Amino acid sequence: MERLLTVSGLTTEFRTERGTVKAVNDVSYHVDEGEIIGLVGESGCGKSVSQLSVMQLIPNPPGKIVAGSVEFEGQDLLRYGRESREMCAIRGGRISMVFQEPMTSLNPAMTICRQMGEVLTEHLGIDKAEARERSVDMLSQVGIPDPGKRADDYPHQLSGGMRQRVMVGMSMLCNPKMIIADEATTALDATIQAQLLELMYEMVNKYHTALVMVTHNLGIVARYVHRVNVMYAGRIIESGTVRELWANPMHPYTEGLLKCVPKLGERLVPIKGMPPSLINRPPTCPFLPRCRLRQKSCFEEPVPELTHVEGDHYTTCRVRLEGLTDD
Repeated sequence: MERLLTVSGLTTEFRTERGTVKAVNDVSYHVDEGEIIGLVGESGCGKSVSQLSVMQLIPNPPGKIVAGSVEFEGQDLLRYGRESREMCAIRGGRISMVFQEPMTSLNPAMTICRQMGEVLTEHLGIDKAEARERSVDMLSQVGIPDPGKRADDYPHQLSGGMRQRVMVGMSMLCNPKMIIADEATTALDATIQAQLLELMYEMVNKYHTALVMVTHNLGIVARYVHRVNVMYAGRIIESGTVRELWANPMHPYTEGLLKCVPKLGERLVPIKGMPPSLINRPPTCPFLPRCRLRQKSCFEEPVPELTHVEGDHYTTCRVRLEGLTDD
């Protein structure tokens, strides 16, 4: 597979009255064409901010991308301004995003058809009649009943699941190369969530679209994702294929996340403690206060970069890396 997106050293900060928050700190990863990758971690670890940075949707002030590069199809997106013509053409056209809550993403004063039509006329330059035809067809593809009639409804007239189906359909309208799904099914009940996940999986496979799934649900990751990036305190602390991470998690935080997945007949094992403040964070491992493997060297030396273990597996855990060296 060809490389589609390469993020290198991405750092995003927010300036507050208490100090500078490094919400995303030196994050690097890649996405190949047609690949489904997962971005997992606790709330506040930087998952959503990293993806908003890729899309140039960070509000400035207070936020600012201060370092790094985001290369998409050979173009460094950070060279373009947030409202530049080049970025507006890529956003929604070549890269789409499905947000967590469709009621805050859809315009309550516009019909579904008009909102979908605007995407088509803006990016593909087609007339309103053809835009309506394509919009109704896409609503049909994402399982909206009676799509010709529903196209003229307003968002409040649809259920939560139907609104999210509209968002999925809208993200596919221009046949993008990549979709970012930011907790797209979190607010839905389990049945509707499963239906939407299957729909997204079918759609991205049908159109050979890459998908970045931002989630804290490891069950979703295990079922749909090829590779996983685990984030903690603004950094990627472990990455690898689903099989590698599930069979042999190298970072104690990843182990903790896996133990938090409900299993029949087993008690949940929570991760003790709280995530650290991202203001004036020390250079040592951010998971140190909660880590059961911590040793003296962890307190004295800076956290390692992502280091290769085997295959596609990388970790930043100093103790585990030293253990591999000793072996």
